[in-house]
Amino acid sequence: MTPLPKAAPGALARLDAALRQIAPGPLGLAVSGGGDSMALLVASAKLSIECGWNLRVATVNHGLRPEALDEALMVARICADLGLSHQILTWSQKGPVTGNLMDQARRERYRLLADWASAQGIARVAIAHTADDQAETVLMGLARASGPDGLSGLRPTWVQNGVTFLRPLLGVTRADLRGFLKEEQMTWVEDPTNLDQDYERSRVRRALSDMGQIGLTVEALASVARTMAEVQESLRVMTRQAAGRVVRERAGALFFDPVALAHEPAEVQRRLVLSAVQWISPQSDAPRAAALARFQAAVLAQRPATLAGVVTRPKGQLSCLMREPAALGPMVPIDQIWDGKWRVVPVLGEAQHGRLTLGPLGYAGLAQLERADLVAQIPRDVLAISPAVWHDEKVIAAPFAEKHPLWRAKLAQDDGIFVLSH
Repeated sequence: MTPLPKAAPGALARLDAALRQIAPGPLGLAVSGGGDSMALLVASAKLSIECGWNLRVATVNHGLRPEALDEALMVARICADLGLSHQILTWSQKGPVTGNLMDQARRERYRLLADWASAQGIARVAIAHTADDQAETVLMGLARASGPDGLSGLRPTWVQNGVTFLRPLLGVTRADLRGFLKEEQMTWVEDPTNLDQDYERSRVRRALSDMGQIGLTVEALASVARTMAEVQESLRVMTRQAAGRVVRERAGALFFDPVALAHEPAEVQRRLVLSAVQWISPQSDAPRAAALARFQAAVLAQRPATLAGVVTRPKGQLSCLMREPAALGPMVPIDQIWDGKWRVVPVLGEAQHGRLTLGPLGYAGLAQLERADLVAQIPRDVLAISPAVWHDEKVIAAPFAEKHPLWRAKLAQDDGIFVLSH
């Protein structure tokens, strides 16, 4: 394919510049067949040799519309014409969908893409969200009276299940991308749900088209998102610094000094408690603002409370935030992630997997350990929910409970705000 010209005018220049920021190496593309993702596909194919990408493409078929499979097959045909590998990922629903259908579909989309990328040995997947998506996200945040998080828009990158997702086109508009596709004489499909006024984003999209008359353009709202993202990053740094003053980690539980917490700025307090909840229970949905405020008040007052699979209990002069025992995930094979968070690996050598499983230590497991070798000053209820390696009914290792463990507990993912102390 012929690379995009470096000095291309207008829309083409913005698209070209955005994609050239992606480093060389294997790169996955999520392509639905819509105009945004088709432009990402065609432009990336043109630049792949020059930019050093080894491209592979996936299309998620949620099965929510009868046309979805035909659209996925259209993408497959175009990928074949471009000489690119393509795979259709199908969401196999188990039972009826409850709650927010679009949110669940979005979550499943990224899960399927992450699993596909991992199986392909791809560390990065590009998603075709645009400046228009960014502007719509900011408007929805305004409607909800959101703080900096809600007004900072879509993240340009994030990591899920070890795969980095990229949004390289957040500075490029839908009009730019469709103009490029017309120049390339490429077809695309329009998802009818984008016009369905039953969905919030569709209503916001319609309203945004009329707001340019008062200066609320896509570009202006995208600029707000960039500014608020800078504010968010400053608050993230302040929160990390405060964590060192307020919190200490033991055996996967977080011990808050409520007096020190009360001296932090209000927004830093909120972010610290929210970060703790999401660190302890990473698979839970983000709590609503009112529920988080009640939980934060309980931490400050050293009252028992529960939120999103996390409990806080008074421990001496501290508030202990730990995983709710009833919310713990089931035991898994030793080479898998337990409770959405933990891996346990041998300190030396390779693990002989056999029938080894990973799950909570529990009080029965604690009873099997030599009392003299137990770590002191960690509450038993904290140790009981810590990860342990089992062979049938026998405890093989309990990294947080033993003074000299031969196995090590590791976080599957971590942003570094709370550092493991063992």
